Amino acid sequence: MVFAALKVLVFGVPRQGTRTQTTIEQNVDHTERDLHSISLSHVNSEEILDVESQDYLIEKRFKVNPRMVSDAIIGLSDGLTVPFALTAGLSSLASTRYVVLGGLAELVAGAISMGLGGFIGAKSEADSYNATVIATRDLITSSPRRTLSLVHTAFEPYGLPSTSIRTISKSLHESPEKLLDFLMRFHHQTPPPATSRPFISAATIASGYFLGGLVPLIPYFCVKNDEVLIGLWWSIGIMIIALFAFGYAKTGVVSGWRGRENVLAGLKGATQMVVVGGVAAGAAVGIVRAINSGGSV
Repeated sequence: MVFAALKVLVFGVPRQGTRTQTTIEQNVDHTERDLHSISLSHVNSEEILDVESQDYLIEKRFKVNPRMVSDAIIGLSDGLTVPFALTAGLSSLASTRYVVLGGLAELVAGAISMGLGGFIGAKSEADSYNATVIATRDLITSSPRRTLSLVHTAFEPYGLPSTSIRTISKSLHESPEKLLDFLMRFHHQTPPPATSRPFISAATIASGYFLGGLVPLIPYFCVKNDEVLIGLWWSIGIMIIALFAFGYAKTGVVSGWRGRENVLAGLKGATQMVVVGGVAAGAAVGIVRAINSGGSV
């Protein structure tokens, strides 16, 4: 017993006890690390879910097709200016009947013309896309070295390592359809157009033109045949408000609504629309009055 006590005092506790204590400490450290990693993974999962939910909300909020917005702006912009200028010019003939009939005829003809223009433009865009697909597919078949260079060029601005680019390029070249889709989106930057795009574009532009052009005609429906000047002044007042609101809304859709800069940009766009509409209407009135006073009508 004495020798055993001296051995403990001189050499310390046995190695088995030390190993056991060390093992316990290591297990505690591993447990703490596991708990820490679990908490971090939980936080990261919550952050990822939060980001995904924000992306979903953004996508849900801005799910309107920007091409439809562009078509609507084109139709409304022309519809608010051209028929207004025409009706203002026809008011110089001192007959509300002439203004209404001429305005309606221009509305129908202009809406059909604008709609056909939108249809042809969207159809040409689809034909151009199909031609690009055929040319790119031929390039994939005939010149793999060229497509390798195109893939490398697409990723080069992002500063990716060459080994990563080669790996991605190899994976893409194993599937010609995936490579075709990649080149169309990232090299040509032309996503596939919807098959219904020409019809939607035509309907949107034509509807926007007709609705916008109907606004300056409304006052002439509410006055007598010999009160064309009253209808003109009401039409001018309504159109100033409509052009200002449309110019502000158009700028807001493009650049945003909040902030001092966006508000100033909206006011600038609204003022430009009012000036353009006023100049067009003034020119139409002046030309009609000049022709009418010359006895040509």
